Amino acid sequence: MNQLEQLKKFTTVVADTGDFTSMEEYKPQDATTNPSLILKAAEKPEYKYILDKAVQEHADSNLSGDALVESVIDRILILFGLEILKRVPGRVSTEVDARLSFDITGTVAKAKELIAAYEAEGISRDRVLIKMASTWEGIKAAEELEKEGIHCNLTLLFSFAQAVACAEAGVQLISPFVGRIYDWYKASTGSEYVGAEDPGVQSVTKIYNYYKKFGYKTEIMGASFRNAGQITSLAGSDLLTIAPGLLAELAASTEPLTPSLNVEAANAADLEKVSLDEAGFRFLHNEDPMAVEKTAQGIRAFSADILKLEALVKSLLA
Repeated sequence: MNQLEQLKKFTTVVADTGDFTSMEEYKPQDATTNPSLILKAAEKPEYKYILDKAVQEHADSNLSGDALVESVIDRILILFGLEILKRVPGRVSTEVDARLSFDITGTVAKAKELIAAYEAEGISRDRVLIKMASTWEGIKAAEELEKEGIHCNLTLLFSFAQAVACAEAGVQLISPFVGRIYDWYKASTGSEYVGAEDPGVQSVTKIYNYYKKFGYKTEIMGASFRNAGQITSLAGSDLLTIAPGLLAELAASTEPLTPSLNVEAANAADLEKVSLDEAGFRFLHNEDPMAVEKTAQGIRAFSADILKLEALVKSLLA
């Protein structure tokens, strides 16, 4: 049995890609996308039909200008999501525009639009996770949405403060970015980190232990991996979202794999429960320079890719 097959025995494997072929090959339970992955997929000739379909559906639209472009992009996200759901038995994550990361009202409104679009296609909201950045505003928007049965995936999560606030808000799932945490510490210290010494691995391990010890239902999905060792060091996590190249690496290895994370160890961990209001959240998050920098950087990067996607749509509309 290869490592991917072993991993699937105790962790839900999610495909971190917008590429349908990879999903068909590695058979993940769920799939997650973001603006960068959708842009990457949309630029491939084999997926041009999705963009063309979204544009054609708006041929008789009364919309114009920015409103038309926004509507076409939303439709592209839904069409990609629908294709993904044909290939995975579980859920797809669809991301809200990163430029709404500090806008509670805007995030809630866009999430409801996306869910309504899926439901109009006969997709149950239980098969969709709405992704948004783990800002205070994103977490509060998710809290409101969860109360209406719209489940959320809080992404760009780097700090313990973000994880605590998400759990207290009743968020369905969080995506701690293992690889980006690792990148920051490697660049800052010049050191290489392996296995349990990896700061990204340590971050997810701490969150996992905290959630399990105190009975939070929020799912933990490690994300943004740089190497297979980070993945195997987090075996036992609720979910792990993995890019096709690393899925292939795991599938090619037959090394034995045992879960590193488990509820028994979590219950025995020496941890104190934390409760955060807005001021407490902002202060604790601000105490982590890595998290402050990487959250901001991630929002900027996703926003930049949305602008590129808008330019691509404008060229098609023209």
